[in-house]
Amino acid sequence: MAKEADNNSYKTAADCKGEIRIADDVVASIAGIAALEVDGVASIVGNITNDVISKVGRRALSKGVAVEVEDSVVSVRMALIMDYGFNIPVTSKKVQERVRNSIESMTGLKVSDVSVRIAGIDTSRQE
Repeated sequence: MAKEADNNSYKTAADCKGEIRIADDVVASIAGIAALEVDGVASIVGNITNDVISKVGRRALSKGVAVEVEDSVVSVRMALIMDYGFNIPVTSKKVQERVRNSIESMTGLKVSDVSVRIAGIDTSRQE
């Protein structure tokens, strides 16, 4: 799959009726949305929190997520802030599974790996 230099998009299909291209930011946004859907994830580093998504929109979700696509295979890297009290290994595994499943089902691209780094703990939701 060739990367288009002008708009960082990837050709995923072509036939006599045209072709389908998916931009890097779209794949990164899918990963960001999927990660934030997992209970225990407070935010993505360099990104926004679950609480303010509805106010600013989902366009900013690609920030804080790095994707590399080569030959129809995606590699994802992200750093997360976890909510206090959640099991970090279990929650991280759920994030990896959710991100992988979301990207593969929505784009048809294969995900080789999802690297998650826990960059902090959010204690603001504690009572």
